[in-house]
Amino acid sequence: MSVLVVGSVALDTITTPFGKAKDILGGSATFSAVSASVFTPVDLVAVVGRDFPKKYINLLKNKGIDLTGLKKEKGKTFRWEGEYGWDFSNPKTIATDLNVFGKFDPIIPKAYRKNKIVFLANIDPEIQEKVLNQVDKPKIVACDTMNYWIETKRNQLLKLLKRVDICLVNEAEAKELVGETNLVKAGKKILKLGPPIVIIKKGEHGVLMFSQKHIFATPAYLLESVYDPTGAGDTFAGGFIGYLAKVKKYNQKSLREAVVYGSIMATFAVEDFSLRKLQKITAVDVRRRLNKFKKLTNF
Repeated sequence: MSVLVVGSVALDTITTPFGKAKDILGGSATFSAVSASVFTPVDLVAVVGRDFPKKYINLLKNKGIDLTGLKKEKGKTFRWEGEYGWDFSNPKTIATDLNVFGKFDPIIPKAYRKNKIVFLANIDPEIQEKVLNQVDKPKIVACDTMNYWIETKRNQLLKLLKRVDICLVNEAEAKELVGETNLVKAGKKILKLGPPIVIIKKGEHGVLMFSQKHIFATPAYLLESVYDPTGAGDTFAGGFIGYLAKVKKYNQKSLREAVVYGSIMATFAVEDFSLRKLQKITAVDVRRRLNKFKKLTNF
């Protein structure tokens, strides 16, 4: 079962305590799509400029991602530059140039509209809703968002949340969305906004998943080397939704398994800049790390 992923494809310039990388592949849809592709076929909808390197097109194609929905427009590709300190939290934005992404108005190819699983990566909630208006009765719709949209397009985001099955946010976003400092209270309040499933990503402290009858908590996989946390949340989301597409089940068991698989995928993303590590990962690598995670959490 294929997954439709809609979001941004970008060129990032990242500085961390371990170095600097310029014009590397980034974007919410990129990390999500590559992560999901380890489990299932992916259809990608995004926009890039004419300056977008062919090597990155080939990278996506080599992962089996369908690029019919990736449009190349006149102008430059969306660019973001950020800098991380030693704690890797709250990166400092140096520059944001939307370029062709500033006019992103996705038209979903006809072949994509029957996808049963849709992931709306972190983009304007109005655009996310436009995508939903173009797809035919998907079984699972998941969306990601960020503080910027909570602050600037709250009403549109709240409208969108009534139409999705799974809402993914990080710890700070969850608290801001419902005005709560306690994550358990925040998760339960977000459920009341519409989505039956709420996932709160806590980075190195794990993940919380909420439904009306269940709360599931899992720690993060322990890593000794973290070089670039950019895209970790998007990678988690891709692994999560990709696993659900693979097993073709939507129940507590599969959702909990998907959370763990998403967490495992995110660990690969942060071990190098951009997708340098993530693009090389196979199902065998995932299974090996999953087995280590089981040993870590077994008692």
